[in-house]
Amino acid sequence: MTERTSLRDELRLLRHGRDWRGRSTVPRSADPWILDGKPRDLSNQWARSRPAVAARAMLRGGLLRPVTWSQTQPVVEGSDYLENLRGPVVFVANHSSHLDAPLIVGSLPKRFADRLAVGAAADYFFDARWRAVTSALFFNTFPVERHGAGRQRSQAVELLEQKWSLLLFPEGTRSEDGTMGVFKAGVAQLCVANQVPVVPVALRGAYMAMPRGRNWPVPGRPRVAVRYGRPLYPAEGEGFRELRDRMMRAVARLAAEEDQGWYGAMRAEIDGTLEVPSRRGDVPKASRWRRTWESTRPLADRSRRRVWTW
Repeated sequence: MTERTSLRDELRLLRHGRDWRGRSTVPRSADPWILDGKPRDLSNQWARSRPAVAARAMLRGGLLRPVTWSQTQPVVEGSDYLENLRGPVVFVANHSSHLDAPLIVGSLPKRFADRLAVGAAADYFFDARWRAVTSALFFNTFPVERHGAGRQRSQAVELLEQKWSLLLFPEGTRSEDGTMGVFKAGVAQLCVANQVPVVPVALRGAYMAMPRGRNWPVPGRPRVAVRYGRPLYPAEGEGFRELRDRMMRAVARLAAEEDQGWYGAMRAEIDGTLEVPSRRGDVPKASRWRRTWESTRPLADRSRRRVWTW
């Protein structure tokens, strides 16, 4: 018992910046770190002003969408689910490429695209002033803390109260191998607490078109698919974990429709063979290189697929 206590004390000393003898590892001449000035304003309120909204609409129609559509071949399906839907809503999508936001924003109806705010990683998009301004001008971004949801949740609630729809990537970061990861609970908590409908969105081919490490799509205009699903409404008494699971299944089913079709993906979900990320930490069915290879496989051109075979 004494040895355990002594070891615990030594570890506590090391954690507080002292060596095993209890001496401080910080030189006496070192000045204490003091926060210089006020914290940075990451709210980007200017991006939601009328001039900024008008400028963003012109940039979206004159630059963002034409460039994205000229470098890739987007196929958008399921947008009819948005016809009778009124905001605010939360769009949730798998995240594998920096193309994800341009593809979704460029494929949304104008009434949603004009009133959309995109959650962006605070430690990347807001670490440099020029990047924060550029992303806010094109996408109306607001900061998302990937290792703590305090600022994200407060700003997201404010945006929803102001009738802004949100685009969020619940995985928290881009996939390293193109496969969908487990959704974090923050987005589901937000939707349950505010009783906001969720629109699942699945992107296929974006990882192959522009994987990690590239700042421009690969040559050849690769085909990418953007699929919108039926809105999900938080049920009475439903917890955020249950809604999070429904969100993951919906996005996984939409992604499977690209290969299996609508009926095949529906049957896979019913049979329990639909590949949905497990929050229990199960071992993946395939190795990393195999998953990366599968994610970089070009999507088939389904425009020439026949309904009847002879």
